[in-house]
Amino acid sequence: MYDYYLGGTHNFTVDRQRAEEVIALLPITPTIMRANRQFLRRAVRFCAEQGVDQFLDLGAGIPTEGPVHEVVGEVTPDYRVLYVDSEEAAAVYGRQILGSDPRCAFLHADICDIDAVLDSPEANKVLDLSRPVAVLLFSVLQFVPDAADPWGVVAAYRDRLADGSYLALSHATAEGLAAQSGDVTAVYSKTDNPIRYRSDDAVRAMFEGFNLVEPGMTRIPEWRMPGKESDERYVGKVFGLAGVGVKDGTASGAMRGARGRVRR
Repeated sequence: MYDYYLGGTHNFTVDRQRAEEVIALLPITPTIMRANRQFLRRAVRFCAEQGVDQFLDLGAGIPTEGPVHEVVGEVTPDYRVLYVDSEEAAAVYGRQILGSDPRCAFLHADICDIDAVLDSPEANKVLDLSRPVAVLLFSVLQFVPDAADPWGVVAAYRDRLADGSYLALSHATAEGLAAQSGDVTAVYSKTDNPIRYRSDDAVRAMFEGFNLVEPGMTRIPEWRMPGKESDERYVGKVFGLAGVGVKDGTASGAMRGARGRVRR
């Protein structure tokens, strides 16, 4: 569905049908997804410019329409990217797209199974966890139920990362959706990935153990927006939250216990 929203060609009839149901309820949906993709590019470039050359894209989908390795490659040719997704079709197509590039790998796995991801042959091939890694969670944790503890999932990845690693994250909120949020939720409930809208506090708690970099947590199109007309068109139309944080060894206690107090 995400690929379809972005105008890609790697999607199936059922994806298009469900996506069109969402668009009928919320016509701005493709605009939201494009703004999220713009945030991906800005966040990935930012991390690469800080010297990070390893990226872990969780819930990546099919790496089309400006994928992570292409963005990083604009900054450094010596990158490493591990794409992870639980959809077998995404993994199959992803591997075809990546071909024999030794700098990338695609892992078919549940992102909530941290050990299966980080101890996999694919991770061992492209990632060195003794050095900083940028973990990317773009509009994916909204599909992880509270019962699976998405806050704990992020914390488990954080604890395996070296200092100097980054977390780049975006998440859907109900802001700006009015009554449509319930209808959109109903459409996604027909898929394998029901959606959840969370509060600002709940999303902020996902950054426990990371120091948010400027400008902190913002609406998706507003994070380090370069001021181009192509980006400004999203302001006031696209909501949801986005942020990038760095693990430096001093932030681990800053929000300790916050998960138990947030509004979900």
